[in-house]
Amino acid sequence: MKQFTANELRKAWKDFYIKRGHVDCGAVSLVSDGSTGVMFNVAGMQPLMPYLLGKKHPMGTRLCNVQGCVRTNDIDSVGDKSHGTFFEMMGSWSLGDYFKKERCQWSYELLTELFGFDRDHLAATVFAGDENAPRDEEGAKYRIESGFKPENIFYLPAEDNWWGLEYGPCGPDSEMFYVKDIPDCGPDCGPGCHCGKYTEIGNDVFMQYEKHHDGSLTPLSQKNVDTGWGLERILAFLNGVDDVYKIDLHAPVIAYIAKESGIAYEADEKSTRSMRILADHTRTAVMLIGDEAKLLPSNTGAGYILRRLIRRAVRHARALGLKKEQILGVATIYLDEYSESYPNLVKYREFVLRELGREIDRFESTLENGMKEFKKILDKTSSEGKKTVDGKDAFFLYDTFGFPVELTVELAEEEGFTVDEDGFAKAMEEQKQKARDNQNFSANLTTGAGVFDSLDESVKSEFVGYTSITADGKIVAMADEELSDELTAGSKGSIITDVTPFYGTMGGQVGDIGVIEGANGAKFTVTDTIHVAGGRTAHVGEVTEGSFKVGDAVKLCVDAENRAKTCRNHSATHLLQKALQEVLGDHVEQAGSYQDPDKTRFDFSHHQAMTAEEIKKVEDLVNEKIAAALPVVTEEMTMEEAKKTGAMALFGEKYGERVRVVKMGDFSIELCGGTHVSNTSHVGIFKIVSESGVAAGVRRIEALTGSNARNYYRDVENKLEEAAKALKTTPADINDHIKKLQEELKALKSENESLKSKEAQAALGDVGDQVKEVKGVKLLATSVKGVDMNGLRDLGDQMKTKLGEGVVVLISELDGKVNLVTMATDGAMAKGAHAGNLVKAIAPKVGGGGGGRPNMAQAGGKNPAGIADAIAEAEKVLGEQIG
Repeated sequence: MKQFTANELRKAWKDFYIKRGHVDCGAVSLVSDGSTGVMFNVAGMQPLMPYLLGKKHPMGTRLCNVQGCVRTNDIDSVGDKSHGTFFEMMGSWSLGDYFKKERCQWSYELLTELFGFDRDHLAATVFAGDENAPRDEEGAKYRIESGFKPENIFYLPAEDNWWGLEYGPCGPDSEMFYVKDIPDCGPDCGPGCHCGKYTEIGNDVFMQYEKHHDGSLTPLSQKNVDTGWGLERILAFLNGVDDVYKIDLHAPVIAYIAKESGIAYEADEKSTRSMRILADHTRTAVMLIGDEAKLLPSNTGAGYILRRLIRRAVRHARALGLKKEQILGVATIYLDEYSESYPNLVKYREFVLRELGREIDRFESTLENGMKEFKKILDKTSSEGKKTVDGKDAFFLYDTFGFPVELTVELAEEEGFTVDEDGFAKAMEEQKQKARDNQNFSANLTTGAGVFDSLDESVKSEFVGYTSITADGKIVAMADEELSDELTAGSKGSIITDVTPFYGTMGGQVGDIGVIEGANGAKFTVTDTIHVAGGRTAHVGEVTEGSFKVGDAVKLCVDAENRAKTCRNHSATHLLQKALQEVLGDHVEQAGSYQDPDKTRFDFSHHQAMTAEEIKKVEDLVNEKIAAALPVVTEEMTMEEAKKTGAMALFGEKYGERVRVVKMGDFSIELCGGTHVSNTSHVGIFKIVSESGVAAGVRRIEALTGSNARNYYRDVENKLEEAAKALKTTPADINDHIKKLQEELKALKSENESLKSKEAQAALGDVGDQVKEVKGVKLLATSVKGVDMNGLRDLGDQMKTKLGEGVVVLISELDGKVNLVTMATDGAMAKGAHAGNLVKAIAPKVGGGGGGRPNMAQAGGKNPAGIADAIAEAEKVLGEQIG
């Protein structure tokens, strides 16, 4: 066998196929665009699914690439010799081009000519056939013709040699194996027996059937081949190691971890597992953050998986005695290692290290307290005679300390406990429900969930509201608390029509309001519009005049002003998102939004609070694009066409084959199903009224547009006028007047503090005869009336100066409460005096508590009657400290 480095293997793979007419189609983002329904790209063939189903690929019918992938379904297995969350899949495809003959020949050439395997050590498996599909004699024939020995061809059943989903393209596959020179384990020894003689090294999938919903198979008109080889696994095999953490991609990192921790790799099972997890999870975090600088750790979706990986890496780093600096050291090695094959890591290098460091800081700041709380929970669970951590306790760790439930499960297992994960999920759902109940959406409708589920599929709602706010339609369904044929005056309920101009709440934009008019003056006031089962639109509201029946012809009229205000806010949100990316960076991505007639709210990924200058830049840029009167153009196209335009998609959103693209000049291009203004000038003006944090790594902007923004400025102007009037000046001079008042206030405060100090000294009187000596240390412990904490500290400093060396204890009653200060000089501390411990000991006498440093401490209390006891206790405690 020939040996390769990772870079050599990537190049050799692509060169091999390019020489055979393939085109390198490149790799896509690790994070799914949302069109496939999964968070990450988990296989090289995943982005090509539309083309495997028959769509024409723009680069042809023969493709190859090396695709980065992320899988976390078997994260608990990471830590052994082979599993990883990030890996690279080397792939090649025939999309209706060549089939089994060429594929088998090229696989044999790849194995023998490129990788240097000899024929005697190669074996292959083919599909053995069943009641659904025949035995793959053709596959076996071409394996033998390509060079495999006939005796090394094995027929295996569908569970081993059939690829397919629940329905769709499917077919037999053929796996290739390396045969070791060891004796057979028995008469049935062969691929799949797990004795170690046969090692899988590659797989060819022949998609030649389509599986239907009834389970039947029919031949595909376009036969495809999907070939996928894992780079890390093949690299390890070719280089003669059985541990992927010893290949050149990981070896420098493992050596660094061993050096920094002082623990040899493979010294023991526990530390070796931690080394592998630290290496793997840090690598995956680097790849995800540096992919397109868009994904950041968060509490939802892909961001949650990223956060979980980083926090798991931190925990295993701590188990090895390593800290943030060493984790970033691991990240730096991977950034260097992958710089040639993943150029984005060079571009976003500093961004990756900064964001990774921030997340480590966030977790480390709570980890200590979280671990203490976890130990308390385990102690409580154990004391109750249980071995399962309560789900509510697991949720508390998640909600308060940021512990992913998986981390709690892992920690518990290490101590011999389990976790009630169902209880955790229930507690999580309860919190989510509370959040949903607090949202400004139709949470409690007169039509409960499922009311319209029983309607025939033919009952639909056609939306015409993009081009008109009025429409003539027919009532096809109605409901109050259940389906109804009639709604009369005073009835609250929902109406579904076959045609509607009303936009239903979706994508953050609230539903339209308006009226539905029927015959003889009948009127239904629409207070909300929502989407219900079957893709229908329900108009929620009340019959205010007359009555309505199913089948009635009606006129639907959207409230024009309400719609216009909502459109202004929605269009402004698109401008805002693009402006944030321009000012803050490409990592900004939508994390949520809400638009109604009054305001727009936009949540986005960003690591820190925006500065006043950044907020101003964003606001100015949005207003600049509004003033530029950019045309707002909407167009329906395929998802593939939309991607080519550079349109931004919302991660996690499922899009159909055709999508709606909203373009605002050349400035903003987004996928969006909402309603918008026809020109940015119609937004009027844009004003950011707040910027705040809503979660780790997520910020929120609230803003106003049009008349709402003008009303905001008018309100500010009115308040300014009122303030100027109260100050007896003009708005233009209000700043100078405030500065003058501040200077006067400062002078009065200084004078007041001086008077209070003199008054406190007078109240204290001559304390010379109150000084005691405790084991050679002077002690002044006394009380004074009506002095606050600041005054007491000042007085303590003065007494300490007069004392020279010693301890001062001053207690004062003020408004029924107690203030207490203790101070110790350097000489007194050298003999054992400790002001902080002293205050802790005597504060309970006055019904309080406190603490502080060895030289100064303070406390508060609510029992003035205990002042004398506290003073007496001070002498006793000081004696114990000195003794």
